[in-house]
Amino acid sequence: MKKFLFLSAAFCLCAAGYGRAPLNAANAGDVIIAFGDSLTAGNGARADEAYPAALESMVKMPVINMGVSGDTARMGANRMREMAQYRPYMVLIEFGGNDAIRGRPFRETQTAIAEIIDYVQKLGAAAVVVDTGGNFKMSPYTKMMKTLAKQKRALFVEGIMDGIFHKPQLKSDAIHPNAAGYRLIAEKIYKEIKPYLK
Repeated sequence: MKKFLFLSAAFCLCAAGYGRAPLNAANAGDVIIAFGDSLTAGNGARADEAYPAALESMVKMPVINMGVSGDTARMGANRMREMAQYRPYMVLIEFGGNDAIRGRPFRETQTAIAEIIDYVQKLGAAAVVVDTGGNFKMSPYTKMMKTLAKQKRALFVEGIMDGIFHKPQLKSDAIHPNAAGYRLIAEKIYKEIKPYLK
């Protein structure tokens, strides 16, 4: 009965114009993995103030922080198999900022993110592509990630740093949010994934 209601809700969201439900959105996993770089790791705040910790209080499911400061998308793809041990229900994929800062080839970033999405879906989990946004330099990445998400039936969360990047009161340094900023990121992500939670 629960499964029926969940699938029915997903169908209604599609009919309401939200787009197709993400692939594997009704799987049996029991944790959410936040997989990304320093924005996921929570640089600039305590571990219990990082966005995955804030999100955990909203979703009422364990949220495992697999953020590694300094990671590019390719570096993330190289360690993505570490996720398998957690039996994830959903994986939040957040990369791109370091790729842009370091001038990594755009195609390299695109290919790596696609590989991560494919692997997450192969695990049976719902893939959520989390776009950094924040400033105009990230616009090409936003467009690319949105396209990938659509092609692969992954959920897309746009511009988590929009409204934060240019506000010093929400940041701990030139790049990273503070606790208040991470709380806003968690709220943005929660709003998008809420219809697909158990």
